[in-house]
Amino acid sequence: MTAPVRKVVIAGGGTAGWVTAAALSRQLGDMLDITLVESDAIATVGVGEASIPTMPTFHRLLRIDEQEFMRASNATFKLGISFENWRSLGHKYVHSFGETGKDTWVADFHHFWLRARELGFGGEFGDYCLELQAALENKFALPQGATSGLNYAYHLDAGLYATFLRRISESAGVYRVEGKIDRVVQDADSGYINSLQLEDGREISGDLFIDCTGFRALLIEQTLQSGFEDWSHWLPCNRALAVQSKSHACVPYTRSIARSAGWQWQIPLQNRVGNGLVYAADYLTDAEAEAELMNGLEGDALTAPRLIRYQTGRRKQAWSKNCIAFGLSSGFVEPLESTSIHLVMIGVTRLLQLFPFDGISDALIARFNQLADAELEGIRDFIILHYHVTQRDDTPFWRYCRDMSLPDSLSQRIQLFRDHAQAYQGDSELFRVDSWVQVMLGQGVEPAHYHPMAKAMKPEQLQQFLQQLRGAIAQSVGALPSHEAFLKQYCPAQV
Repeated sequence: MTAPVRKVVIAGGGTAGWVTAAALSRQLGDMLDITLVESDAIATVGVGEASIPTMPTFHRLLRIDEQEFMRASNATFKLGISFENWRSLGHKYVHSFGETGKDTWVADFHHFWLRARELGFGGEFGDYCLELQAALENKFALPQGATSGLNYAYHLDAGLYATFLRRISESAGVYRVEGKIDRVVQDADSGYINSLQLEDGREISGDLFIDCTGFRALLIEQTLQSGFEDWSHWLPCNRALAVQSKSHACVPYTRSIARSAGWQWQIPLQNRVGNGLVYAADYLTDAEAEAELMNGLEGDALTAPRLIRYQTGRRKQAWSKNCIAFGLSSGFVEPLESTSIHLVMIGVTRLLQLFPFDGISDALIARFNQLADAELEGIRDFIILHYHVTQRDDTPFWRYCRDMSLPDSLSQRIQLFRDHAQAYQGDSELFRVDSWVQVMLGQGVEPAHYHPMAKAMKPEQLQQFLQQLRGAIAQSVGALPSHEAFLKQYCPAQV
């Protein structure tokens, strides 16, 4: 075990660096000396503009005022993701953030819905989800009084968000150092990192180092050689083009539109739209990808397309010696389900829970890595599901995705749903049963059977039950204001 940890050095800014700095300083600031080293001359990726419902919870932990945050980052609300052309060309479904229907302790709601569909009156599965219906109607509001309200996340400007978090962090005592890292100084015996040497000769020493240097992974890989586990055989997309366009209808959901060799995102902010094309370079040239992206824009472009190269996979150790990697330096699973910012937030939350105040031990490192690996594998499987379970065979890319081998964990899960309509959320997994069911059904996985408990309810009782659910949701959605109207009243963007 090492000496007690008191000095924390964060290498790199951007979203990952400043999320980490804000969390550590707001929660442990009186116990730590926190320094963040970044250079204005090094650009950040800065395209992680969508989140999931863990973000509002994380913000409450940090005592962040929602209206202040949303105004500062031109944010909008997000109730889910619209997946278009994924199952087949022209097909569309929504993966929403809400709970669908009402479960029993024996069987989840979708078993009853499958029974009703078999009897001819089930309607669409999404008819029974408040968030999904609100998204389709472009409605949104926060709960009033004791009502539970909508489960939601945000669309945001990643650059402005990092600037907002920097203000919070510095007010909480984080010391920012401007400069480029020239060399990482290690202990000759242990290999632990002693300090970061900057180009101008300054040395920043510390007890614990957080690598937020992006794809460079300057500390965790270039210095400590943690190793990399390649997932590109399951997730073959390896490039993205990003571009901003003028605002149009500000819907409360992200659009994910499958294209010839990947997919296009569309993220509405208050002052613009974030767009991009994720694609596999083995199936589409950069020039072809740019043409596909620009042809798919809805509104005039505000910037030139920016190319980002990446490889899907993870570090074999997110925590190695006295260094922990967050964000892109820890690995990359493409942003199909908007998990990038969440992974930073859950990573730093895990660090808060396991912080090595008394010194770093092998047992602590092993536990941290075990939890990080399990969560990331669950996210990986969920994303692979979208690609693999498809009826598309119109391009070589989609034929590869449809026919590729799968991780055993995902193969078993798909078969379980196909045979028995059983879905589950593992102990360390992010995505709930509702998410797995929505995407399985949306992608066209049809269960052969459902739980016999669904037959215990008489058809007329089941029909009445479903009608009441649909009626209650329609009434709730009808009472909501439009998303745009609520934004203008609640958190108008700063000009």
